[in-house]
Amino acid sequence: MENFKALIIGSDINAYYLARCYHEFTGRKADMLALNTTGEKPFAYTRFTKIHNREYVDNMWEEQVFLEALDRYYEKNKGEKILLVSSNETYGEYIAKNQDALKDKFYFNYPSVELQRTLVNKELFYKTYAESVLDLPKTVYFDCKNDTEIPDDLNYPIIVKPANVILFKHITFKGKRKIYRLKDKEQLEKVIGFFKNSDYDDTLIIQEYIPGDDSHLFDAVVYVGKDKKVKLCSFAQIGLQEHSPRMIGNAAVLINGYSQYGGVDEQIEKIVEFMESIGYQGFAEFDMKYDAREEKYKVMEINARQGRCSYYITPCGYNLIEVLYRDLIANEDMEFKKVDKVQLETFVPRSVAKKYIVNEEFKKKALSIWRHRVEPLRYKKDNGIMRKLLLFKIGLNYKKAYKNFIWNWD
Repeated sequence: MENFKALIIGSDINAYYLARCYHEFTGRKADMLALNTTGEKPFAYTRFTKIHNREYVDNMWEEQVFLEALDRYYEKNKGEKILLVSSNETYGEYIAKNQDALKDKFYFNYPSVELQRTLVNKELFYKTYAESVLDLPKTVYFDCKNDTEIPDDLNYPIIVKPANVILFKHITFKGKRKIYRLKDKEQLEKVIGFFKNSDYDDTLIIQEYIPGDDSHLFDAVVYVGKDKKVKLCSFAQIGLQEHSPRMIGNAAVLINGYSQYGGVDEQIEKIVEFMESIGYQGFAEFDMKYDAREEKYKVMEINARQGRCSYYITPCGYNLIEVLYRDLIANEDMEFKKVDKVQLETFVPRSVAKKYIVNEEFKKKALSIWRHRVEPLRYKKDNGIMRKLLLFKIGLNYKKAYKNFIWNWD
């Protein structure tokens, strides 16, 4: 293996496990550039850790500031091979937008900014790929800037979420949630009011609600090489998602290589066909829900990056940083692999999983392999006393969150 540095952009869970992947693969610390949240504590996930070197940058959400930070890092590390990986959509878009200026300094693999936008912006996603091989939920749109009339022909219950996730991420307002599940027009009017009275001036996605508890949710991690051919694809059933308002939609407990429903291989084939047909490059994450009425996996969204829960492919034999290294730096030929090892990943304590997983069959399976679980934030080579105390506190916060935020009709 050639020596190389990993520069990770961000300081969230995604950023932590990427640093962990680099440390597991090389035994060395990753470097990290993170937004300086003046007056606030940095994200807990990357505090009190021994596996990365972190530098905070003021106003790094601004594109020019971000590029200047990359230039400074490059000048300090000239002569090194540097793998550049973002933990979120904003910086991924900046890298793609400026790839001509960055490609001689860093190794990275992202699709064009135009292609990224068709995935990141949910309105563009559903409209652009309505006739693709993927099965998508029925969707209508509400323009917060211009629309005044709410459609009368909606079939409740419905799901509502912002189309512009980058804009949504950078604003704060009363009633802010990542996803809303609504049972009638009165609730929809209330939620639209939250958005109209905020700085959000883009489209809302209004979708059919697909019946089923959290165990109808599925996750797939996909890597497409620089040659635009899919190299790997996982497929994991989620048994429990996070239930706090800001975190709904994120997996809390999942099992890769396991599904209570049929059609997994066919769905993976659809994913591979889709990604290669659009000319994608790099990591992506598919969020899906199994619709038992039609026996289809409907794609809710595609993240143009590795997802918050994507670490699980590493213990399955596909370290995310190693995959990038083999493709981009070592220039190895990589054949397609289905990531089918049975692997439990959890972010929550066993007591939370035991109490809040509704699907009894999934729960039994998860608890039976609990001692073989992987927890992205818990790394035995990064277990100082302050880190242990921090993770203990995070565990307590999960217990409180599930007790206080059951995802009922709001």
